[in-house]
Amino acid sequence: MRIAILCFTAIAWLACSNLRADSPNKPPNIILIMADDLGRGELGCYGQTKIKTPRIDALARQGMRFTDFYSGSPLCAPSRCALMTGRHTGHSFIRDNGESGHWDWVAEKYDTPFTGQRPIPDETVTLAELLHSRGYATAATGKWGLGHYGTTGSPTTQGFDLFYGYYCQRHAHNHYPAFLWRNGEKETLEGNTGKDALGAIHSHDKFLENAKTFIREYRDGPFFLYMPVIIPHLAIQTTEQELAKYDGMPESPHKKQSHYAEHPRSHAGYAAMVSQLDTGVGEIVDLVAELGLDDDTIILFTSDNGPTYDRAGGADSDFFDSSAGLRGRKKEVYEGGIRIPLIARWAGKIKADSTETAPAAMWDLLPTLCDVAGAQPPADIDGIDLLPVLLGKAQPQTDRDFYWELPNNGGVQAVRHGNWKGVRTGLLAGPQSWQLYDLAADPKETTDVAAEHADVVAKIDAIARESHVPSKEFPFPTLDAAN
Repeated sequence: MRIAILCFTAIAWLACSNLRADSPNKPPNIILIMADDLGRGELGCYGQTKIKTPRIDALARQGMRFTDFYSGSPLCAPSRCALMTGRHTGHSFIRDNGESGHWDWVAEKYDTPFTGQRPIPDETVTLAELLHSRGYATAATGKWGLGHYGTTGSPTTQGFDLFYGYYCQRHAHNHYPAFLWRNGEKETLEGNTGKDALGAIHSHDKFLENAKTFIREYRDGPFFLYMPVIIPHLAIQTTEQELAKYDGMPESPHKKQSHYAEHPRSHAGYAAMVSQLDTGVGEIVDLVAELGLDDDTIILFTSDNGPTYDRAGGADSDFFDSSAGLRGRKKEVYEGGIRIPLIARWAGKIKADSTETAPAAMWDLLPTLCDVAGAQPPADIDGIDLLPVLLGKAQPQTDRDFYWELPNNGGVQAVRHGNWKGVRTGLLAGPQSWQLYDLAADPKETTDVAAEHADVVAKIDAIARESHVPSKEFPFPTLDAAN
């Protein structure tokens, strides 16, 4: 499979040589920024009032804002896998965050305790590979989470020319790390211990620095810049400049509930992290404008899943209404755990200050960006092409089904069928009944109406059974037994 992909890539590079900078047919640049654990309600353009996000709000005014966009999973690694492969978690390779003892050799070879999550297989076809085959220079700055360097899941094996950041999600639990990775090389960050709550160099600043260098270097395009940044994932660590924006913000006491470093002003610190994210988005947007690339660059902004829970590390999703009134948090398949922001801006192409209310999901981004680039997506994906909707050339598809599963947090599963939402929890303990919610009448999922709609529950169950394919790497006994 990998040989075939490489052959296709080589042929495509030759065929696409006329799409480089000196050609009027050159495809646009693509910048995809993905926050980490950012709730949709933490942005002003989605209703936030306590946190300042003027640059992301401006991006939304300049483009299209989705109201019903869903993550690939309520958890980090499987959501990123859905983005990179266009597949939902019923048959994607990565379905949970778990690391594997099989990768202990990584610790020895690369002298690191952070061995990374289970790697995606070599034969996986990723968004980066597909864009690379169309002549795109490709880079990722931030957190990868789909395999350490030296494994089959390494970003440099999966289509990226450059990766800068954290391979392992555990490594990314401190924003002042002792080192970050540049492909296969460690880069020491002087003044950081990787163990203390504070340090000399914040990782987000390094992500921005490398992203801007990449944009400048490949300004003649086309380029694909993927920025899976860490903010506002815990620990709460930010800069004094951003923290000063929230002097006087009320605080509330809480008990330490996790291994994350605690911030002495947790509300202000968390708000400042989101503002730090916002400032960085503004820097990227400003650089694109400075280089005269606005008309030639599509910029997308999203998050990997819903906001954090239980005041872990001092975060307070209730105080900030991080889920914008929706039920659920990270690890949950209620709306608050999986409904996330999506903003898309392409000057002169996507209508400014527009809103899309039809549901869509993370796995739609692969075929959409393939269309942007003129690449052919794989046939065995779940996503659909949203580009005609973004450009105002077609009405969105509204009769789609969406599926999620996670063998974590007790085992959870969900289906969206039209405006009906089915949820099952506690599945690691055995089969459970479906909860059913009418999202049109009850978007906060407060009233289970399963008893009144047996026919809908049966349809939901059939969709779930059809969507789940057993996985040797991520067994889910209750679901596996039903197939």
